[in-house]
Amino acid sequence: MKKIIDKMKNILISYEEMIVLSLLGVVIGLIVSLFEVLFGYGLQGMIDLHHKTGNWLLIGLPFAGLFIVYMFQHWGKSAIKGMNLVFEVSQGITRYIPKRLVPFMIGGTWLSNLFGASVGREGVAMQIGATVSHVIGRHFKKYENAKTIFLVCGMAAGFAGLFGTPFTAVFFAMEVLVAGVLKFRAMAPTLTAAFSAAWLSGFFGIYKSSFQLVLYSFEFNWKLIIPLVGLGILFGIVGGAFAWSLSRTKKKMMAWMPDPYKRVLIGGMIAAVLLFVLCSGRYSMLGENLIEDSFQYGTVYWYDWICKFGLTIFCLSVGFMGGEVTPLFAIGATLGFCVSPIFGIPPAMCAALGYAAVFGAGTNTYLASIMIGMEIFGFQYFPLFFIVCSVAYLVNRNKSIYALQQREG
Repeated sequence: MKKIIDKMKNILISYEEMIVLSLLGVVIGLIVSLFEVLFGYGLQGMIDLHHKTGNWLLIGLPFAGLFIVYMFQHWGKSAIKGMNLVFEVSQGITRYIPKRLVPFMIGGTWLSNLFGASVGREGVAMQIGATVSHVIGRHFKKYENAKTIFLVCGMAAGFAGLFGTPFTAVFFAMEVLVAGVLKFRAMAPTLTAAFSAAWLSGFFGIYKSSFQLVLYSFEFNWKLIIPLVGLGILFGIVGGAFAWSLSRTKKKMMAWMPDPYKRVLIGGMIAAVLLFVLCSGRYSMLGENLIEDSFQYGTVYWYDWICKFGLTIFCLSVGFMGGEVTPLFAIGATLGFCVSPIFGIPPAMCAALGYAAVFGAGTNTYLASIMIGMEIFGFQYFPLFFIVCSVAYLVNRNKSIYALQQREG
């Protein structure tokens, strides 16, 4: 009888935890969303201002880099670790994420984009979410063993609040900390955090990316499966190569130029020249222009994905702040568009497959890549995204843009 009572108590405690954490997920989602709205509108303002100057702000890129490095060296301290801090807290290496990480990462990313560095935004969005949820979680001592759940909730809220894709945010946050493992204990609060963040961001006008593809009717047979497998292999190689190259380049840059000021100054000068010479800033900032061209049948050059690939890695390696995911979207979309004639799939559809699969391979996340493809381009294309993203994930072989991501399975 005592065993039955104890078992019932444990069940009630687990349900109580799930309900409380789910309610906290709503609070976390709403608070994180407000930060994402501020970050998103501020970032768009920086990008608009850059365009209004006709890319001449690229001249100031090395000096902006110097200020960013100075800011982090003197006041940011451990915040310079960025996303690595989130992984360290999850793994018990570090106890706290400092609150100053939020303003420093926002400011660094705004400046990097204002002056035209080829960087993204996703990493910052997730760091904002993780920091906010971590700070909130520390006030609930009863759930100290749920620190990873708070981190997952925060990351999901950050992703959903900026990209407006709550389903993808849930899966991405649940699988990114440990590749091959889903944090099912975090499912309920992560859902409430992601959907509340997406709702409030949508209320303030930050909507998810959506592209109207020309309806692609397909017959599922070997004639379609073979090119899909080929695309998966290609996208997996490119996504994995991006992750590997980013890690190697960062290490090489630090070895060649240990002084962060010298590294960002010289690197900023080189980046500014390259970004201006190569199509007058076409590869600056997030890369959303490349994504739009890929889906609206605009001008897409065969070398677009190569230039975005190299310049993003270079800018992040010399010290500019920002994310990697939006550039991965751009790389995948432009690559898919360019190789579509080879594989016999319409350009926009091939771009959509590249958009999702290169993202999945670069981040070493499986379900999130399939989900973002369906959430943005249509659930009717599930078979296509499933095959391409599955093959890309297998080909990648556990390489990730997140250096501290753990691997299992």
